[in-house]
Amino acid sequence: MTMPDIRALVPHSGAMLLLDRVLSADEDNLCAEVRIRADSVFCDGDAVGAWVGVEYMAQAIAAHAGWLALRRDEPVKIGFLLGARKYEARRPHFSIGSVLHVHAHRVLQGDNGLGAFECRIDDGELVNNGATPVTLATATVTVFQPDNVNQFLKDGSVV
Repeated sequence: MTMPDIRALVPHSGAMLLLDRVLSADEDNLCAEVRIRADSVFCDGDAVGAWVGVEYMAQAIAAHAGWLALRRDEPVKIGFLLGARKYEARRPHFSIGSVLHVHAHRVLQGDNGLGAFECRIDDGELVNNGATPVTLATATVTVFQPDNVNQFLKDGSVV
């Protein structure tokens, strides 16, 4: 299955679109890839701090929501990162040249737009070379996607 261009799925643009492409997706899961480059917006010297992993996860969740919207012939909508629980990074940074596979698995989705995802970041180079994946970071990420983002931003109304 050919995946849509990441720019069609995530409502970010320019340097703030951190993911490079979607590798796979289904109703509850998405795997995206990001290659750490010297021109990455959060690159500091020769690496990106592992704390940026939370944003990689959030953008993978956004890509999942965008993928689902496109499948329903609906527009891609803006969502909000509410928080991350138990973010654990097994290294302090992601080095330039690293390939990361960012996984988002939907565990909860309410009718009110609230959702929770179990996320992880694997060493994509190992996976691409046929080796057993090594998990570099994990978290439970909570998000919110209102039906009408403009109304929500105006007065906080979710109706």
